[in-house]
Amino acid sequence: MRRRALLPLAFTALIGAKPADISIVAVDPLTVQDDDFARHRDPAEWRGLKVSRVTFAEERAQWRLWRIVDPTRPDGPLWFVPHDNENAGFEAALVALRKYGGTLIAVDAGVAPGHDGERLNRAVAFGRPIDPNRNFHDGLPLYPSQVLAAVAKGAWPIIALHTNSRGYDPRESTCPPLGDTSGSGVISIRYCDATLSPSASQGQAYPFDDDDTVAFATHLATQPQSAAFCHDAMVAADWNVVRERVMNSDGSLSNYAVLHRLAYLNFETQDLGLDPAELAKARDRLSWIVDRAMAMCAAPAARPTAPPVVQFR
Repeated sequence: MRRRALLPLAFTALIGAKPADISIVAVDPLTVQDDDFARHRDPAEWRGLKVSRVTFAEERAQWRLWRIVDPTRPDGPLWFVPHDNENAGFEAALVALRKYGGTLIAVDAGVAPGHDGERLNRAVAFGRPIDPNRNFHDGLPLYPSQVLAAVAKGAWPIIALHTNSRGYDPRESTCPPLGDTSGSGVISIRYCDATLSPSASQGQAYPFDDDDTVAFATHLATQPQSAAFCHDAMVAADWNVVRERVMNSDGSLSNYAVLHRLAYLNFETQDLGLDPAELAKARDRLSWIVDRAMAMCAAPAARPTAPPVVQFR
């Protein structure tokens, strides 16, 4: 009974969160107690970067983000790592930030004690844990406003970095069951449905010799596939490209970005675990894709003449 009585109070506190309740605190990355930072204790890796901890409450959840910025190149990409268990994504994002500038945002599941390094945010007052990549809604403005704050100041484009488990679940796929069908989920160049349409690499050269290494190109349902940012260049380069057709948002950043006319890319590769050599292999696959995508689609000449207008309701 006491636990049930507490829930409405927690609910009220979170519902009432205001922008003034956002806390942004500069931190020393060499002392941050977090699994991602613990892999990077060499001061040279952080030279020239500024790191802050962003915390806030919204609706039923508490959030903690790490914001890592290259202050000399703030208009570089927004690198987004939403899942705290996708370690190669963080590794590749940190490499990319040092190389291209911009801002890195990593969601920290450790905001819920004992859950650092997990996929979901369990710091909730009630209900199920929240997938940080399913929380982009106009009705929850604080979360996207903090993740995308750099975009509102000119960061371009948005590049999300992910890892995924091996294989896919073919039961809902409308494509022939090719490749590794022993897995779960839908992240594979062999999966397709009414939303996801694959264009598989014909040459299957590295890093697209792996069905789980894919680039997403997101477009509105009313647009042709070629309208997706960087789509034509990636397909012409013989990449594994998954076209994502968006009509109603599923809460992901890919959907939010295309509905708000923001240039967005999402790169995925297979999670190989935390062994340093295997982690480096997954990081390097993502870094290979990032480097080519930056050259093909995000060179200075391709930058919009005016930064996108981002409004958070």
